[in-house]
Amino acid sequence: MSNWQPVIERYERELTQSVIPFWEKHCVDRECGGYFTCLDRDGSVYDPAKYMWMQWRIVYVFAELHLSRFSRSGYLEIAEKGFDFLYRNGRDPNGWYYFALNRKGEPSMAPYSVFSDCFAAMGAAVLYKATREPVYRQAAEEAMNSYITRIESGNPAGQWNKSLPGKQSYLSLGHYMMLANLGLILDDALGGDRYSAELDRAVDLVLNKFWQPDRKLVFENILPDGSLDLESCQGRMLNPGHVLEAMWFLLNALARRGGDPDKERQICEIISSTLEFGWDRSHGGIFYFMDALGKPHIELQHDMKLWWVHNEALIACLYAYRSSGDEHFAEWFHKVDEWTWKRFPDPEYGEWFAYLNRQGEPTHMLKGGKWKTFFHLPRCLMVCSDLMRQF
Repeated sequence: MSNWQPVIERYERELTQSVIPFWEKHCVDRECGGYFTCLDRDGSVYDPAKYMWMQWRIVYVFAELHLSRFSRSGYLEIAEKGFDFLYRNGRDPNGWYYFALNRKGEPSMAPYSVFSDCFAAMGAAVLYKATREPVYRQAAEEAMNSYITRIESGNPAGQWNKSLPGKQSYLSLGHYMMLANLGLILDDALGGDRYSAELDRAVDLVLNKFWQPDRKLVFENILPDGSLDLESCQGRMLNPGHVLEAMWFLLNALARRGGDPDKERQICEIISSTLEFGWDRSHGGIFYFMDALGKPHIELQHDMKLWWVHNEALIACLYAYRSSGDEHFAEWFHKVDEWTWKRFPDPEYGEWFAYLNRQGEPTHMLKGGKWKTFFHLPRCLMVCSDLMRQF
């Protein structure tokens, strides 16, 4: 693909004229603080619950926007006011972030999810980068240290873990892909290389344990000793979107640290094999969940097409193209881009639909909820635009 300019313009126009205005107008709770994320197609609020993953992701994106070439007056204030609400109300006595608060900021769901801490670390770190306010640095370090401690404990949910001894335990790809991303974000925002060891460990685990070169697959869950469990649905689970997201995290980390040609070639191979395996040859698009052996999947939504999976695929294609120079990845980007932009954007109200059936038709008209917020899509549009400008 030789002329990137029209694509760049489309991505930047969507970001600045559709996606940011939708969330800037509808997500800020000016009465109680924090953000509304359960937004219907037109931006109206259908539930006032404040899910911590979604809240901190909004802090992160508005802080990133403030630092970006897309910066406008008001973005930093939105992020800072969200931080104030979340840091004041969001933590239990151990410093763990709750899964959800009610509209007023009262805890409504226990802090069972370690990713609440993960996204708190991200949001606070970028706010510190933007302002150099010590409270943001303190919050980022607290959340990051909590995240590391929890995943290394083998029981990230702590007392909130509902599993009993008979349930098999696993190492989760999600924990370590986010550790690599967090290490890079925090070292960049806070300065120094405090988390470089954690970053290196995460890269090693993903490339040498979760990636199985004989099968050309990255597994979502592996046994604690690094081996596979092919007897259960959990052990055979594949999540192509997670893999593609993880791989661009790793390429970004390696590039920022001077590069590693061998690892970069391996990652590009993984991106290529994941795209080939995850693409739906009947209807197009990338499957949500898959089974390594082609057996039935326990998750009934496995064949749906989700916005974030395609957002992460677009970024991964461009990172692989930049790293390798191989036109194969430019071709994949164009293929994913064409399928995605025909189906997810909402021309009437702005923003994107989130959930499509296998055929590519919206199953829900909402723009945000318990799992969708102002995060994957604006990040995709920003990162893709920046990468394409380098070609």
